[in-house]
Amino acid sequence: MHIMEGFLPATHCIAWGVASAPFLAAGAIKIRRVVRTHPEIKLLLAASGAYVFILSALKLPSVTGSCSHPTGTGLAASLFGPSVTAILGAIVLLFQALLLAHGGLTTLGANIFSMGIVGPMVAYWLFRSLKSAGASPAIAVFFAAALGDLSTYVTTAFQLALAFPDPAGGVLRSAEKFLGIFAITQVPLAISEGLLTVVVMNLLGKYSSSELKLLGSLGRRVA
Repeated sequence: MHIMEGFLPATHCIAWGVASAPFLAAGAIKIRRVVRTHPEIKLLLAASGAYVFILSALKLPSVTGSCSHPTGTGLAASLFGPSVTAILGAIVLLFQALLLAHGGLTTLGANIFSMGIVGPMVAYWLFRSLKSAGASPAIAVFFAAALGDLSTYVTTAFQLALAFPDPAGGVLRSAEKFLGIFAITQVPLAISEGLLTVVVMNLLGKYSSSELKLLGSLGRRVA
């Protein structure tokens, strides 16, 4: 999800920024509302953001010459929903672009869309669906985090494919190539992220049980 500075054409940078803006506006409104009415969840919100920052800052070289990253957004999406997670992802990506040279400012909209919007939406939908189907919290969190991670990279692959279509096979052929590059390291990383997120959620259950119960009672209103 860290498309580097200057890698996308200007029109694509603008388009992805415009596409991300409504989600960020909705997330800002919901964070303000939830924090104002329930200030006790501020620490849990901050911890979720820190988890996104730490995991997505890990830069693991790939045998294909690219790099792979966990995303960390599955935890926040499961707890707070996708719109709130979009804001956390945007803050993290901005700091990483400025301080760690991960991603870039021109590609910020595209990176937010993949890591802060699509990934959390998939994670949230899976978490809620599995919970409604009677799955245990651990199973719901695992699949939410793992598949939210993978969906981020699928989105990034298509973003790159749209910008650089294959001369012979077009966008789909180009997406195939990018997905092949990411899959080698991203699949095991996604599984590892799912397992780690289950561990973190269990720890939060021990030390932040009252906040988790509050979020559970708020349900979709937080999302």
